[in-house]
Amino acid sequence: MNKPHYFLVLGFVLFHQSGRGQTQLNEVKIDPNQRSIQKPLNVTTNTSVVSRKELLKAACCNLAESFETNPAVDVNYPDAVSGTRQIKLLGLSSPYILNSEENIPSVRGASQVYGMSFVPGSWIESIQITKGMGSVVNGYESISGQINTELIKPKQDIPFYVNMYAANDTRSELNLQWSQVVSTNWATSLYVHSNARFTRFDMNGDGFMDSPVGRQINVMNRWHYENPKTGWVAFMTVKALRDQKLAGQMDFDPSKDRGTTNYWGSETQTNRMEWSQKLGYIFKGRPFQSVGIQTNLSSHEQDSYFGLQTYYIRQRSGFLNGVFQSILGSIKHHYTVGLQANFDQYTEWLGATDWSRSDNGAGVYAEYTFNNQDNLMLSVGIRSDYHNRMGGFITPRFHLRYIPWKGAALRYSLGRGQRLANVFAENQGYLASSRQWQLEAAKGSTYGLNPEKAWNTGVSFSQQFILFGRKAELSTDVYYTRFLNQVVVDVLSDARKVEVYNLKGQSYAVSFQVEATVSPIRNTNVRMAYKKYALSTDYLAGTFQQPLQAQDRYFVNVEWHSTANSVGGSWRADATWNALGPQRLPSTQQNPANEQLPSFSPSFSVVNAQITKLFSKKTELYAGIENAFNYQQDKAIVGSSQPFGPYFDPTLVYGPLFGRMTYIGFRQKFY
Repeated sequence: MNKPHYFLVLGFVLFHQSGRGQTQLNEVKIDPNQRSIQKPLNVTTNTSVVSRKELLKAACCNLAESFETNPAVDVNYPDAVSGTRQIKLLGLSSPYILNSEENIPSVRGASQVYGMSFVPGSWIESIQITKGMGSVVNGYESISGQINTELIKPKQDIPFYVNMYAANDTRSELNLQWSQVVSTNWATSLYVHSNARFTRFDMNGDGFMDSPVGRQINVMNRWHYENPKTGWVAFMTVKALRDQKLAGQMDFDPSKDRGTTNYWGSETQTNRMEWSQKLGYIFKGRPFQSVGIQTNLSSHEQDSYFGLQTYYIRQRSGFLNGVFQSILGSIKHHYTVGLQANFDQYTEWLGATDWSRSDNGAGVYAEYTFNNQDNLMLSVGIRSDYHNRMGGFITPRFHLRYIPWKGAALRYSLGRGQRLANVFAENQGYLASSRQWQLEAAKGSTYGLNPEKAWNTGVSFSQQFILFGRKAELSTDVYYTRFLNQVVVDVLSDARKVEVYNLKGQSYAVSFQVEATVSPIRNTNVRMAYKKYALSTDYLAGTFQQPLQAQDRYFVNVEWHSTANSVGGSWRADATWNALGPQRLPSTQQNPANEQLPSFSPSFSVVNAQITKLFSKKTELYAGIENAFNYQQDKAIVGSSQPFGPYFDPTLVYGPLFGRMTYIGFRQKFY
């Protein structure tokens, strides 16, 4: 029995969901000689598949840092305290992206800010990035797209793997991975990740640490069962994490200064436990018919304070998805039906105010896919859900893919998404500022705010061709997102407040991207992209471009590898240039002249590079540099001289804080 059917059963790969009717997935698999980012033609969605080969082009210490060489996703710096990187897709921030791990919702709710940094890069097998609306099978929360992470499978893993990393900011990491084939049908893996940053740095001289110090320990155990004779396949995964971060002024000592105004400081401690399982069965003699069950239980607890402001959140979640798929008469007509249920129990305290709540929901869905096995595929899906605080609602999705000629693909998508905003968890950076929070309504369901609802539609076109005698590709896409309701987090109307309210007028986001990939000379690939955004929201003070979002972004990535020498060794080199245009900054005109920023940030660019020596198929040594030309934002923290004063704000960050960073690492495989 063909192994790809097993992954089709469980929906382990995102485009399996949207590309129904494909009984063979060989065209989608990433060949070592293929490009490290693939855009498969045989799926209805606009999906990019990022292979492990691409992840090795940068330090890629965790999932949040794995998009620096990919033009589809924008990486931003949300504040000068958390040390995190914010992910944006189609110009919209990460809460509007459905983040999933093997198609189980993962980074959401309490883990929205830090969750991506809890997935070590060495655990990742591939990442699927889908722009626009995804399949109804994956839920109703997606608005701008989906990022699905595939973890390494125990049966495909090597027996033992070591990866060590160290940077000049004293960040160090150790990854140990063991895999063992226990029997004909069983295999297991144990993964241990540890990272730490020991030394405080203040490269811009404002008296505050440029990055938090702290440590993390992260452990995962996976079990993989596969029996081709009976048609059963299963995965079980258990994870445990403890993460500690300390940020603030250079002289802050938590044992003496916490809760005082001696020095400003912040500590965040996160404990997370998670269990998930996937069970699938393929009917004998009917490889197109299968049933699968996904379950997940997790507990996420964060205890933190920012200066004198305390914040605690605990989220206990459960998820169940049952899916059945088959054909109607022939493989040209494929259908999927299923049911889904989830619960989220939040215990949340901001200072002395209790914002605890429960979110429980259940729904059913159906999706039909037509594939003429030639040039036309279309998928129509609908789901009906009932939620204890949103009531009943319908989610429609539509995808179309047409191949007008060889190597080309034209796609169209339309759909609706809906979600509940977790106001404080998703905007923790503002807790560090002196801004006063002002919510529109008194405390109630969802902070007294309505669900966020939006329609997203988009069209994309890609063409593969031969240039310089080698494969090349040109693609372009345009997406439009219109919010029916949005929870507006307004820092534009008043420099002293964070005003949170339901959308009063209109809010939309338009995203345009053109991308080209060419191989001008042997063993060299060049990827270029330009993105243009138009994001507008009606705020209390008027209609403005959304803050801290560049309207123009430019991207170039050059990768090169040498031919292996007589002893099997070779070299790899990679360089990435990211340039950002001006970004609107929240108004600081109410501040004294010395604590004001301009209305727009300056344009800037960042260059990252890495070189890798492959001594053999087992041993690699790599070294790299980030922010090679040492660009640093001026005045990263407003009011840094008086952190307990009325003007203190570390959230007006548009660029790098640390400056140039160099690193070295070592990878060793044991067969």
